Order: sequence, then structure tokens, then C-alpha cells
Amino acid sequence: YQRRVHGTLSECLFFFALEMPKKSSKNSDNINARLKLVTKSGKYLMGYNTVMRSIRQGKAKLIIIANNCQPLRKSEIEYYAMLSHTSVHHYAGNNIDLGTACGKFYSTAVLAVIDAGDSDIIRSL
Repeated sequence: YQRRVHGTLSECLFFFALEMPKKSSKNSDNINARLKLVTKSGKYLMGYNTVMRSIRQGKAKLIIIANNCQPLRKSEIEYYAMLSHTSVHHYAGNNIDLGTACGKFYSTAVLAVIDAGDSDIIRSL
């Protein structure tokens, strides 16, 4: 790390924050591996409308929301999930990353896990 001796405290903190290495993506790799296992052996739904339908029917066990999901949709999903006692996980990546983690060539902002299959994603999150 580069140290700055002179300058104000806020300048030092600013430069220190810029030069900090990012956290290891071990946690996101772990979630991605579990998502991949769900897509291979379990049941899941992608997309806002189908996820909302599964929450209303009480079939969803876990909801995963990408970080760039629209705020109104995110709050609506969280509200319905709270009413149906379904856990919600906020995915660290954007909707393209979430779609790629599921092995798809398209993006998705919301994913519902219906049956985890061989994965332990519901217990771990």
C-alpha cells in the first residue's frame, strides 16, 4: 500500500480506501457453486412474474435478488416474501452475473429456489 504522510485526514482516508484490495470473492464463488448445483439437480424459477407467482402460492423456499434490481420491484418481492415467510438473499452481482451463475446466456434480476436438490443453499443463506 502506498502511504501518504502529508495532507488532510480525509485525503489520507480517501487514498487508503482507493488502494485497498477488494474482498475475496470466496463467498460469491460459494454462492455461484451452490446456484449451479441447484440448476443441475433442483427446481428454480427465473423472472419477476414467475417468482411473484411462486411466492404467492407459497412454493418458493429462497428468493435471490440481483443488486441492480429495480427498487420498487425489490421492495415488493421483499414484502411478499416476508408475508409468506420466505428467506431473501441479495446477490452481490448484477442481473447478468446472476443469469451467468445459473448457466444461462441471458440476465435475470430475480430467482426463486423451489427445490434445492443436492445443494444446501437454503440452509447456508
